[in-house]
Amino acid sequence: MKYCSKCGAQIEDEAVVCLSCGCSTGYKAAVAPAGKLKTNRGLVKFILLSIITCGIYGLVVMSVLSSDINTIASRYDGKKTMHYCLVYFIFSWLTLGIVPLVWYHKVSNRIGAELARRGIDYKFGAGTYWGWGILGSFILVGPFIYLHKLLKSMNLLAKNYNENG
Repeated sequence: MKYCSKCGAQIEDEAVVCLSCGCSTGYKAAVAPAGKLKTNRGLVKFILLSIITCGIYGLVVMSVLSSDINTIASRYDGKKTMHYCLVYFIFSWLTLGIVPLVWYHKVSNRIGAELARRGIDYKFGAGTYWGWGILGSFILVGPFIYLHKLLKSMNLLAKNYNENG
């Protein structure tokens, strides 16, 4: 570990920029990630901690997911996924539930495209959302299968990003 020359924060040896102040570290690796993304998302953990925290953990995980996909994919596809808190607290009730449907469709599509771009062999996309997340509601376990696939695909992307930038 080393320290930032501008703010003194501890930074990774291969970090290109300081996560605290954003200043360049002088490390010239073009693909090194600025920080490590979490790869420990899981369905059982998500459900249990969401129940214990009355849903707050679920909001946090989805908010981090929206930030992580922006970190991973924005420099390649030029898109930006709306923060989940905006979708949940403002636009969901304002649009009578339409914006969350569109948000999940777009984020699923974006994650699937990034999986394909990185050559990760895992099938995920907007069809997964509409198939398992929406139509799967009729068999009750469909949304849980979708959530498992969403979390697994983000773990795979985060792992790849941590290794390859």
